[in-house]
Amino acid sequence: MSTQPTDIYEQKLDEMVIEVQSCQEQKGFESCSKCEKYIGCELRNRYIMAVYDSMSKGQTGGFEF
Repeated sequence: MSTQPTDIYEQKLDEMVIEVQSCQEQKGFESCSKCEKYIGCELRNRYIMAVYDSMSKGQTGGFEF
């Protein structure tokens, strides 16, 4: 298995996963969808952007799966 260094987009995503999981644990939820702030949550929006950035590596346009 290759051991490539983690790029900045993957690092940001890893950080956001930790933040989201911490928030869920503090509120006693297993998923953001159970939270009353689900729609419009700034933390969740930053997480979604980190996911998109990690998939596109900061490039605009479509994703390759």
